[in-house]
Amino acid sequence: MNIPSLLSRSATLATGLAIMANTCAAETRYEPKWESLDKRPTPTWFLDAKFGIFIHWGIYSVPGWGAPKQYAEWYWHNMADKKPDNVWWQHHQRVWGENFEYQDFAPLFKCEYYNPDEWADLFARSGAKYIVPTSKHHDGFALWPSAEADKTWGRPWNAVSTGPKRDLLGDLAVACRKRDLKFGFYYSLYEWFNPLWRTDRPRYVAEHMLPQFKDVVTRYQPAIIFADGEWDLPSKDWRSEEFLAWLFNESPARAEVVINDRWGKECRHQHGGYFTTEYGAGMADDSHPWEESRGMGHSYGWSRVENIDDYKSARELLLVLIDLVSRGGNLLLDIGPTGDGRIPVIMQDRLIQIGDWLKVNGEAIYGTRFAGRDCQWSDGKRPGQAYGQYMIEYDLMKQVGFAPKEGKAVKQVFYTRKPDALYAITPGWPGAKLVLRGIKAPARPSVTLLGHPGPLPARLEGETLTIELPHLDSETLPCRYAFAFKIAGAEVLPEPKK
Repeated sequence: MNIPSLLSRSATLATGLAIMANTCAAETRYEPKWESLDKRPTPTWFLDAKFGIFIHWGIYSVPGWGAPKQYAEWYWHNMADKKPDNVWWQHHQRVWGENFEYQDFAPLFKCEYYNPDEWADLFARSGAKYIVPTSKHHDGFALWPSAEADKTWGRPWNAVSTGPKRDLLGDLAVACRKRDLKFGFYYSLYEWFNPLWRTDRPRYVAEHMLPQFKDVVTRYQPAIIFADGEWDLPSKDWRSEEFLAWLFNESPARAEVVINDRWGKECRHQHGGYFTTEYGAGMADDSHPWEESRGMGHSYGWSRVENIDDYKSARELLLVLIDLVSRGGNLLLDIGPTGDGRIPVIMQDRLIQIGDWLKVNGEAIYGTRFAGRDCQWSDGKRPGQAYGQYMIEYDLMKQVGFAPKEGKAVKQVFYTRKPDALYAITPGWPGAKLVLRGIKAPARPSVTLLGHPGPLPARLEGETLTIELPHLDSETLPCRYAFAFKIAGAEVLPEPKK
């Protein structure tokens, strides 16, 4: 049985439902120009999902090494400069030898411990709603049986032709869809050392990229596409408008597919679907769909030399998720499996801890929208010194874009909303009471703590809501790290103009 047939079993129902839910959008014909393509609305599943998992996995996972605070998946590109002072080349010579070519890693990429069902079970436990593996990175090695990869490279250059001899992408698609996870992929438009790319870029686009891209879309019917490697050419030269018109009008993914904004060097935050940021602070609100991506450490691809201090704690990653969602965005959190197909245990741990929190508090995350923010600063405290129980570490605040000035500490409430409720999320347990200012609520407020039975005493005085909190200890708290309070019928008032 061929791969499309295998995938069709798990994809038919999901695709059919998506088509029915998006009938109006599917009937719209889009012209191959940005003026038309940019009018396509982003499917609501993406706006509701909030949390996805990025997967950087390829033959670069065999060396699994990167210089400090650099991307390990750029191994080939960075070791190719064979200057004596290049630390990448120094490492490669010492470990693999000067005559060992990057292409020689392909047969060693055996993925012998790869179990897509175990991966998908972990992803489901994490609370993520969509999965985005690399179909191919900038080295051009394809994780599916791509005829174009083998042809233009003139060698076995996909995971079915060499290495694991297996359709890694297709197997993961089946496993994820069985668990109702949205499945898509990352696709690099350019390839550093592809012979056609280096000699004839129009031919590369016409004879390699476009047919290959259409092939992987047709095979796996992605719910999301993360394009990348676009920065060397404008979108006209990539023929991106032509491809996207086909994607939205003709492809089997047209009903539910979500795209990002990396389609040409002029496109980011200008054209495409959701806007992207990377190891940054995200964006301010939900005026346009957006997503922040980052790894758990410094690299997207697995780097064997990153240690415990390079990894963010589960608490830090969770607060990043909460912060991004409170500003209307999504988090695409990356994992880097090893060359033999394992997800490192520290990455599994982080995902499971996030999932445990979402089991209790997912109502305040999934399907929510931007609501506003209450951010109170307090003088007289040095960074890192606790202020009540609201203190967020100074470095984390810098990371998410809201760092106080030196000599100040912060207590923070993150807000999300649904049509019938406002959610106030506090990092740490507030103590005996939680006071929220700038709130519009019913005269007799109805407040609950997610994961805790019964209503909480609350009173509204003008625009200030005071919530009396129960006496809970480590055994009776509903979760760790952050706590979500649901306030029925409430909203955050806009900040007064100065």
